[in-house]
Amino acid sequence: MSDLACSSSPRAQSRPVLIGWLAALATVTIWAVWAVATRHAVTHDLSPATVGMLRFGVPALLLLPISLRIGLFPKGLGLMKGVGLLGSGAPFFLIVALGMQFAPAAEIGPLLPGTMPLFVALIGWLVFGERLGRIRVAGFVLILIGSACIGGYGVLFAGHGAWRGHLLLLSGACLWGIYTHAYRRSGLSALQASALIGLWSFLILMPFGTPSLVRALGDGLAGPVIMQAVVQGFFSGIVGIVLYGIAIDRLGASRAAAVSPLSIVLAAVIAIPVLDEIPDGIALIGIALATLGVVLTSGIFDSAGKGR
Repeated sequence: MSDLACSSSPRAQSRPVLIGWLAALATVTIWAVWAVATRHAVTHDLSPATVGMLRFGVPALLLLPISLRIGLFPKGLGLMKGVGLLGSGAPFFLIVALGMQFAPAAEIGPLLPGTMPLFVALIGWLVFGERLGRIRVAGFVLILIGSACIGGYGVLFAGHGAWRGHLLLLSGACLWGIYTHAYRRSGLSALQASALIGLWSFLILMPFGTPSLVRALGDGLAGPVIMQAVVQGFFSGIVGIVLYGIAIDRLGASRAAAVSPLSIVLAAVIAIPVLDEIPDGIALIGIALATLGVVLTSGIFDSAGKGR
């Protein structure tokens, strides 16, 4: 999951929008499958560090020529922006993967990608003085209410410690908010940022994830390892970034972002047959409110108002 921003050119607007919608739908499908696959891996076969190695190792290898060209410390990046970028790598993945061990897959969507726009906006408002429109503020309120419906149930009624997962997922969303602002000000392209984050994260996770990976292969779990490498590293780490860029190029940033709530619904639906996790009534209400909030915060209605 990466934050890409670009403006639509006349040439881009003339391209078939169907390709853009297909790319956007494929992107959110990848995000949903990533959430379910990660929860399945960390609760069944592999440690979070091992899954993280697979997540970042594939992009690190495939994008190694880019890493060699820009270097481990790109010129002009700066310490603070560099830390902000790298926080979305190994730290983000470990925190989120640990949270997924406690929180059901249906609750991951609203609490992770669902609250990412909230943290992006809060950081932009508090640190950079960015202004927020009324519709977006209403969306953030709905996200908070939806998150409270989901997290509140785990704290007050569920005895399985889901609240720990909720707090960890929210912490991961905050790290992604920091990354978003760092990326926008880094001067790096999406693939350059992915190469840099992938290489550093792989190097950090290798000492912790290698023993578990060796044990998993020795126990005959080569199949799950290969599946996670494909889902985590190739599709989520590279294909998702490229497809999201295509969606933004052909639809514009607002319309492309408006499709992102589908990942929340898809993750909940996929989790039913794969993980046998059926959301309860309160969680369903929270999912619906958070999804509507993400739609409002995407800016699609602001753009429509300006168009009129």
